[in-house]
Parts: sequence; structure tokens; C-alpha cells
Amino acid sequence: MRVLKLNTMSNPLKGGEFLIRDTQANDIFIPEQWNEEQQMIAQSCHDFLASEVWPNLDRIDAQEEGLTVSLLDKAAELGLLGLNVPEEYGGFEKDFVTGMLATEVLGAGHSFAVSISAHTGIGTLPILYYGNEAQKQKYIPKLASGEWKACYCLTEPNSGSDANSGKTKAVLSADGKHYILNGQKMWITNGGFAEVFTVFAKIDDDENLSAFIVEKSFGGITLNPEEHKMGIKGSSTRQVFFNDCKVPVENLLSERQNGFKIAVNILNVGRIKLAAAALGGCKLASSTSINYANERQQFGRPIAKYGAIRHKLAEQAIRIYAMESALYRVTQNIDDAINNFAASGMERAKAILKGVEQFAPEAAIMKVAGSEVLDYVVDEGVQIYGGMGYSAEAPMDRAYRDSRINRIFEGTNEINRMLIVDMMMRKAMKGELDLMGPAQKVAGELMSIPDFGAEDDAPFAREKKYVSNFKKAVLMVAGAAAQKLMMELSKEQEVLMNIADMMIDLYVAESVLLRVEKLSNLKGIDHCKEQIEIARVYINDAADRINKNGKDAINSFADGDELRMMLMGLKRFTKTEPFNSKDARRLVAAKLIAENKYCF
Repeated sequence: MRVLKLNTMSNPLKGGEFLIRDTQANDIFIPEQWNEEQQMIAQSCHDFLASEVWPNLDRIDAQEEGLTVSLLDKAAELGLLGLNVPEEYGGFEKDFVTGMLATEVLGAGHSFAVSISAHTGIGTLPILYYGNEAQKQKYIPKLASGEWKACYCLTEPNSGSDANSGKTKAVLSADGKHYILNGQKMWITNGGFAEVFTVFAKIDDDENLSAFIVEKSFGGITLNPEEHKMGIKGSSTRQVFFNDCKVPVENLLSERQNGFKIAVNILNVGRIKLAAAALGGCKLASSTSINYANERQQFGRPIAKYGAIRHKLAEQAIRIYAMESALYRVTQNIDDAINNFAASGMERAKAILKGVEQFAPEAAIMKVAGSEVLDYVVDEGVQIYGGMGYSAEAPMDRAYRDSRINRIFEGTNEINRMLIVDMMMRKAMKGELDLMGPAQKVAGELMSIPDFGAEDDAPFAREKKYVSNFKKAVLMVAGAAAQKLMMELSKEQEVLMNIADMMIDLYVAESVLLRVEKLSNLKGIDHCKEQIEIARVYINDAADRINKNGKDAINSFADGDELRMMLMGLKRFTKTEPFNSKDARRLVAAKLIAENKYCF
């Protein structure tokens, strides 16, 4: 049985509060703290990929008949389809953090990672979280055991990001026993072999979507041939047509018109899980790059000896480590929130949804950060391989193509950037997050003389000051934009994306600093030299990016004295001391090259 771990912090951080409150290093979870059971689960996932998936990547990509289904069956035998499913429905009921670790490791499975995450995520979770007891008893055990495979039917030819505009219709039959479903869905992952479909449709002329559990055996379902895709070629992606498909009324999922809410909340889970899967892909691509750099000889020595290659290997690792720090920081925040909601008497499924919903801004941050770090890592991997990187015979070809979908999956990164700011503003308007108070305080600080107090020589004092100033930079720009543009801000998408990028860099920079501080407290600073340099490089580079995004935003809505004052403030809040990033990267690269793998 699960043991509830209550958050012992007297006033735990809520979603979005990273912008206005400081976090203590000892209050975050870091991946160096995995327990023995979690490490065993991670090893099981890795062993499964090594024995069943990686040797068969070409066969998977060729969509060999029945292969992905058989691999899902083998994964089910290991319990990998039911890790987060309650014991009463045939699962192992592991916590949110453990489930994320499994998602990370399996994320290195290329197309298979897409198939298994679609089944365990968007395929299973709507029924697990929103189904009534009869629905959960009927479907969840078969999904957890792999007897039935699942998919999720939301997107339509004319409704992608605007999901609620879908045209698929459901009409109650004359005898009141069935909903008659008609419509078309596209880009349906696992569509070619799924037995259970979660389908979103509007009943009659409803304003909002409803959701239905549809079995293939109901009839009235036809499929187009498999889509030919740039990457993830081994995942089944079909168009699905519903032609007078008779769905029993008891298969309405949740209440009528609750479909859009279901879709949004499942997307919140999907976004953070996508970041975990991207992390798994990152680590594999990094290790592959390091292996090749150590083996490839040019001018009589391994290319890993050259500074240009070392820069690339180090920068891959720096971005991976920083992103991972942020990912598991928010994952533990979500798990703590879930346990606190459950301890207060909330039903477990609702507690999970509430916990994830509370950290929806951070989930969107991680979706953007994770997918873009993966794209960076595989792109540099191709470059490290040189001409062989462009060959389909070498591994970077598949990694590069498979990566690209992640910036589109689970809401495009552009949509997610705008959502980050929108969700933070909504929290402020609801009184859940006091943004205007701190923003006004920062605005007042612009008129004051900067503090040139004595330098604090405590460990990480300088970096903490930088991060604290990054928060002021974000608050200043976001607060001024909201005040100046008001209702027009939602139309100024370029400004929203500038602010979102500032928030992403702030969140990741603070997270990597907290991780390294905690690790140093646990192991001693002398044992964390490379990790400290990783944090310093990331934070110094983040300062430049925050400055650039802040400047672009300010220049687009301010003028005159206000413009000059804010640009001076931005310069102050993103100022860093001179720092030798070349030597820092060389130290990181030396460790990677010696270990011949991603080793952080």
C-alpha cells in the first residue's frame, strides 16, 4: 500500500510562487536522492530498452506488423503500464515522482517511447481520473495489464490548438440508450491498434466538448492508412472516422460538457511527462555524442581533444543538467501537493489532478524547456558526428528526426509560452498569487540608489543575488506590460513570449542553483566542482538571455523616460561579474570524456 509523504514545510511553495518567493535548497528534491526501489525501477526500464527496443529500432520504424503491440505486452509483464495505477485496479500505485523517473528512462526509446507514453498517459489517465467506479473497474485493469491498448481522440483537421472548436457530434438515440457519434479525428497516436478510444465530441449544439469511452468493438469506426511522418516513424498515427458509432450512454466520461476541462487537465500531466521523456532522449544523445567524440580520430587524435567539440559536449550536459534540476523540483512539488490534498480527505484521483493543476505554469515551462533542450542536444549531436551525423546509418539521424515533434506535441511551444504568462496572470487575478505587490515594489526600487553593499562571501551568494535580480527583471517587465497594455496584452504575442522566456530562464536557473547548493551540502563543495561550474555557466548565460528578452519587450511598449528608466533597471537586474565560461566548460567536458557518457 502507498504511504503518504506529507510536505513538512510549514508554508510550501504553491504553483507560480517561484517568481515572488525564495526557495530553500533543502526543500527541493534532487535526482541524486533516488532511493533503492526507484533506482531498481529505472534499471528495469533501461534493461527493457536495451534488450527489447534498441536492437529493434529499424523494425519498429518500419512498423512491422504486431511488433509494437508485442513490446507493449512485454512492458506490461514488467508492470510498466501500471506503475501509477492504484493497486485495486491491478497497478503498482507508485508516486508521481517514481512515475516520472520511469517516463524519463523510457523516453530514450524513440518511437516506442511515444507508443507507451500515449497508452499510459492520455490513453489511460482520462478514465482513471474522471471515470466513475464502474468505468474504472471495467477498463483500468485491462489497460494496466496491456490486454487492451488505448488512444486519445481530440485533434481534428480544423481544431488543433483550439481544441474546443471540434466538429465531432454526439446525438442521443431515439430509445435514449446510445449516443450516436459522427466525426473525424486526426494525428491519433496508437490509433492503428487501440481497442479503447477516449473521444471528444459535442452533444447536440453544446458550447463545450464532452468525452466518451469508445470501444473498437462498438463498430462504426474506420481508420485511414498510417501517416508518413518526419520522425517517430514507428508510432502508429492514424486518422479515425466515426460513422454512426453507437456508444452506450453509460460510457459518457464525467459530466456532459466536461470534456474540455478533461482535455486541459490531461494536457497538464502530458506536458510535464513530455519533459521527462525528452530528458531521457537528451541523456542518450549526449552519451552517444561523447562515445563518438572519444572514438573519432582526426589529425591523429580523438576529436574529444579539441576545444570546439569539448564546448559542444559540455553545453549539451549543462542544458540537460539544468533542465533535469527544474523537472524534478516541480515534480516533487506536485507530489507534495497531491499528498497534502489527499491527506485532507480529497479522493486520490482528484488530488492528483488538483496537484498538477496547481503547478500548471511550471508544467508548461518544463514542456517548452524539455523539448527545446532535446532539440539542441540532438542538433549538436549531428554536428559532433559531422558527415556521419547526416547518414541514416548512424544514430543521430533518428534522434534528430524523432526530437522535432516534441515542440508541437501537447500544445505547441508558442501556445505553451503564452499559457505560462496567462496562467500566472489568472492566478494573480484570482488572488492566488500576489504579483502586483512585488511588481510595484520593484518599480519603486528603480527610483532608488542601487545597493553597493559589501560582497557576501558565503557559498553561492553571488549566484543567489543574480537569481534574485532575475525575479525583479521579470516582475518589472511583466508588471509594466500588464499595466501599460492591460486587455491588449493578450494580443501582443511577441511580448508574451519574451516574458515567458524570461520566466523559463529564471525558473531553470534557480532550480539548477538550488540543486547544486543542496548537493554541495550533502557531499561537500570539493565533490561537486563540475556541477558548480554547470550552474555558473547556465546562470551567466541566462542573464544575457533575460536581458535580451526584457529589452525586446520593453522597447515594444514603453517610450520616453519610462523606457530609459526600465532599460537601466533591466541592465542592473541582469548584470553579472566577469566569468571564464571557457574554463568552466572544459572542466565539465573533461569529466564527460573521462566517463565516456553523460555522467551527471
